[in-house]
Amino acid sequence: MTFWQALDLLVDEHELVLDRPRGSAHPRYTDFVYPLDYGYLRGTASSDGGGIDVWRGSSDAGVVAVMVTVDMVKRDSEIKILLGCTEDELELVNQAHNHSEFMKGILVRRDFA
Repeated sequence: MTFWQALDLLVDEHELVLDRPRGSAHPRYTDFVYPLDYGYLRGTASSDGGGIDVWRGSSDAGVVAVMVTVDMVKRDSEIKILLGCTEDELELVNQAHNHSEFMKGILVRRDFA
């Protein structure tokens, strides 16, 4: 099984909970507005104690990328699954995770070739 197949399996086997809709403000950092629907996979775990985070785009393409983040305020690192994101939506997520000196991210695209 590859890395991408493992992510596909997690997405297939766990409920996607979208608790932060596109256009809503972050609960603690109200100047940050979610450019896409954002949530997590119920029944999974991440370094922050919650489920694995997911950005949900507008297509049915499945897992297209991951965003690897470093948060200098929380002093942690995570991955975010990018599900069904178009190229424009991938860029929105990339910008969202690189908008301040305290949060940095790198976008890792899935190679479908």
